[in-house]
Amino acid sequence: MAPLPSQRWQTYDPQPEAVAAISDATELLPLVAQVLTNRDITTASAAATFLEPETDPLEDPLEVFPSLAESLEVLEAAVTSGDKIAICGDYDADGMTSTALLLRALRYLGANVDYAIPSRMNEGYGINDRIVEDFHADGVRLLITVDNGIAAVEPIALARKLGINVIITDHHELPEILPPANAILNPKQIPQDSGYAGMAGVGMAYIVATSLAAQMGRLDEFINPLLELFTLGTIADMAPLVGINRRWLKRGLARLPQSQIPGIQALIEASGVNTSNKSLKPDDIGFRLGPRINAIGRIGDPEVIIELLITDDLEVAREKAEVCEATNQERRRLCEEIEAEAIAQCEQLDLSTGNTRALLLLQANWHHGVIGIVASRLVERYGMPVFISTYEDRDHIRGSARGIPEFDVFEALQYCDEVFEKYGGHKAAGGFSLKIENFERFQQLLQEFAKQQLEPDQLKPLVKLDSEANLSDIDFELYGQIDGLNPWGIGNTEPVFWSRNVEVKEQRIVGQGHIKLKLSQENVDGSQTDIGGIVWRWGDYYPLPRQVDVAYKLKENTWKNDTKIEVEVVGMRYSAAGQAELGNQQDLVKQILANSKGAQEMQARSLKPPIPKPPSPKVSEATIPLKADPIPATVAQYIAPAPSPSEGQAAPQKAEFEFDDRPYSCQLKPLEGDRKELLIRNDRGEVLAIEQGQANGLLGNSRDSAKIVDVRRPRFKQLIKQALAALELS
Repeated sequence: MAPLPSQRWQTYDPQPEAVAAISDATELLPLVAQVLTNRDITTASAAATFLEPETDPLEDPLEVFPSLAESLEVLEAAVTSGDKIAICGDYDADGMTSTALLLRALRYLGANVDYAIPSRMNEGYGINDRIVEDFHADGVRLLITVDNGIAAVEPIALARKLGINVIITDHHELPEILPPANAILNPKQIPQDSGYAGMAGVGMAYIVATSLAAQMGRLDEFINPLLELFTLGTIADMAPLVGINRRWLKRGLARLPQSQIPGIQALIEASGVNTSNKSLKPDDIGFRLGPRINAIGRIGDPEVIIELLITDDLEVAREKAEVCEATNQERRRLCEEIEAEAIAQCEQLDLSTGNTRALLLLQANWHHGVIGIVASRLVERYGMPVFISTYEDRDHIRGSARGIPEFDVFEALQYCDEVFEKYGGHKAAGGFSLKIENFERFQQLLQEFAKQQLEPDQLKPLVKLDSEANLSDIDFELYGQIDGLNPWGIGNTEPVFWSRNVEVKEQRIVGQGHIKLKLSQENVDGSQTDIGGIVWRWGDYYPLPRQVDVAYKLKENTWKNDTKIEVEVVGMRYSAAGQAELGNQQDLVKQILANSKGAQEMQARSLKPPIPKPPSPKVSEATIPLKADPIPATVAQYIAPAPSPSEGQAAPQKAEFEFDDRPYSCQLKPLEGDRKELLIRNDRGEVLAIEQGQANGLLGNSRDSAKIVDVRRPRFKQLIKQALAALELS
């Protein structure tokens, strides 16, 4: 079996007195009361307000935001006089929902309004001089930024010079010098103990739109569609789900299943979100709706999302939703390929020494619209800050960064300030661009900063545990009370429990490298409690050991009208009884998958990753061929029946298994010397053949139709691992 991922498990300190007081006052189970105390909700009154946020008195935004009244005066004057208004948004989900929300509101109020969003590929984040000049040429008199603008000193100065009034609505960090706008609305300007302090860009747009509508006496007519857009953007942008955000999101999530916006209806249809429940969950947005919106901003045309969210024609909305679906599929493909290549780079480093405390990766032809997603996945995998980059052209590099709790990304970028042409971000994430000639210096500075900030024992993925539980504690009552703490997100993270001495009774690979489980734990009376579960993207660790401690979240799973409470596993470690389970499958996997030549080169390399050469300007990305390792003739021999073993020759080892709910058979054939060949056959008669030490194999059901495939791609890799596991158990 493969070793388990290396993780840090951190448990909250128990607060028995606070737990007892909350449990007595609210009738919550002690496990649930413990979750609340872990979120710094330590009194019965605070718990009651958290459970029913509508009971908390609502601050008047006009009193909270000093520039809001002035902004509304400028806006109302522009609407009533018919002055041309323009919105400059951003290409992520927050920026696009903000743009759509303000467009809907202003048009409903009778404004003459249009919008623009910068090109992610050609211009990068935020308003720029080109957009300002285009607005001026088009006769724009009032410019409103949403989810950007707080650092755009020069473009805003240009707008004012050209006679354009400017209102900035943003939520990013305040720079030392603010732009010369007529008004600035940013939650970073207000006391950080305010309920409004955690608003995303779409939250600021929502406040402007609803406050203007109230001032004009028309709020009740269209507040619900705006609330739905606020909900989409806030969750997709991973804003803190506390304060006003929590209050309004509980309303918005309850409205989404019966959305009044055709674009949201179409998006829900296309993504397959279950709307039979009274309310959607943050995961429905975070993992279904949000990625389809973000995919357009990353590799498509943001206009698709704006038109999707402002149209009142359901058929038009469905057409746009189909574009979102196709674009998201392409985004997933790109992420899968880049992630595999990035992992290959990381595996060349000896991370066990602690000398490398932040990963800095660079490769040509990575799509910089999706490398931020890959950076997040690598953080999950390695538990280290990740700075991932690709070439913008032959002379410039552009990248994204993601951090861990103990590492401030923006401070790291500031430390490396001398090498950058442009950078920005916050504690958890950021972006940067630099000249290729400065890359080595960037490597040096980044490692210097990381070594100042991080200790070697912090370089593991962190799993924060709310409380220990027994599997027998898990029932519909516990799940129902936990579900009542929704919505989950930053500031109100989903509870994670853990159980010790759990048996992995059943396991199988499903989908793209996920593992379906049945877990079992012995109760005090000697009986057993079994529960189903899933662990996402852990195919590399299949098969899991039999005896483990397990960390998990609770999930409701409905299949054919049968609803069960199951667990979503987020962590495992060997239990006291499971240490002996660690076998030798990892060595076998490496033998089959690793390129022998590449392994020798890896051992000879230093810890510093090489700087890849930039792509040739004469060759487009689409025409760059996949580099293929030579395929030995022995790999193609699977098409003919294998000869019977001669005297003294070992017979092929055979086994059967299931992968992604389909049956497979496999065999491991000995070749000359100590080499082996793995053959995997599916139920359609297609065979995948890989010789030990090769990165490519052959796939087909005849000699003529067999094609070369890269077995390092995630799906083939998971299939091979499952086959090897079956052979080991046979």
